[in-house]
Amino acid sequence: MPAVYTANSTPSRIGWQLPPFYCPFNERLIHPKAAELEARAVEWIDTFGIYPDATERAWGLATHSAEFTARIIPYGDVEPVLLFTEWNYWANAVDDWQDSGSTATSSASIADHSARLVRSIEAPGSRMLPPGPLTLALDDLVARTRAVLTPFQLRRFTEGTRDWLFGAGWQTANAERGVMPSLNEFAAMRMSVNGTRFTLTWCDAANGVHVPADVLYSPQVQALTDAAGFIVSCDNDLFSYNKEDHQDPWEQNLLNVVAQERGCTPREALPHAVALRDRVMTLFVRLRERLRRSGDPELCRYVDSLGHYVSGCIEWQNLAPRYTSPRNRNPLPVEGSSYDITWRATPSDTTVEPPPIPAIAWWWDQLEV
Repeated sequence: MPAVYTANSTPSRIGWQLPPFYCPFNERLIHPKAAELEARAVEWIDTFGIYPDATERAWGLATHSAEFTARIIPYGDVEPVLLFTEWNYWANAVDDWQDSGSTATSSASIADHSARLVRSIEAPGSRMLPPGPLTLALDDLVARTRAVLTPFQLRRFTEGTRDWLFGAGWQTANAERGVMPSLNEFAAMRMSVNGTRFTLTWCDAANGVHVPADVLYSPQVQALTDAAGFIVSCDNDLFSYNKEDHQDPWEQNLLNVVAQERGCTPREALPHAVALRDRVMTLFVRLRERLRRSGDPELCRYVDSLGHYVSGCIEWQNLAPRYTSPRNRNPLPVEGSSYDITWRATPSDTTVEPPPIPAIAWWWDQLEV
């Protein structure tokens, strides 16, 4: 079933057929316990009542967070994968609050909430957040997370959460000022807004990957990590565009940023945005293979996991009603809807040199290390 939108809904600025996706390592993997993970996660959601009514619950489940987790961690241990699935449902509820456009989601409110949230993870029992279902659910997640993760993984997760909230605050501050970031600024921050490091800690924990800190934080591995997050973010901007095109000011996503940069419409910006995304994908493939050749087994498992992250996100978003029957055009999500994406065997831009974007050009330097 194609993407769904009501007959009287606002026309899409970019259309409903996305360009073919270039992802040479897509294996369409999914965790064998995906159905069990979803059932257990929904039971947890209903136990804590994190959605205030049936409509919000329907849209919360339309994120298909269980499928997201099952696709990016197709081989992980069930209990950490389940815990991360529940974190995703919870985080999407927070993300929707931040993106709601209400006066409650000012940059000041987000900064205050972010500080309280991170401190609640670092020091359980701090009572920094107001009582309510989301806080009770968070307390449960934090307690179980601290029992599962190693101290190093917990620190990575806390920093990843802080990075995600930092990106959300930056984005909201731009919206308050009526500022659309430049392409360079956008490229520098998009991985934070996307919560890349929030996610990747759980990929490692569930997969039992333990890369030493001096390797994990080396420039080459961080460049590969950032590139993966950038690709996932670009793809999310494609799938989510029609979900957010009612916002004023316009959403800060790749298409609108490129449109501003080139002085064109978002539809005209689409091939240029995809070309940049494909150019980063080419770098990712080259750097990934270089690290696989020179790295030990743990590093190889890490770079393979990044591949699952990139390809799994494409498969998930193609089928998630959150994107395929967007809320600004439908009263309720429509299960079975899809963008019916296609694939291409080669990148739309075959250039191997770095783009003229200083914030990310250093990724290409790592090919020479």
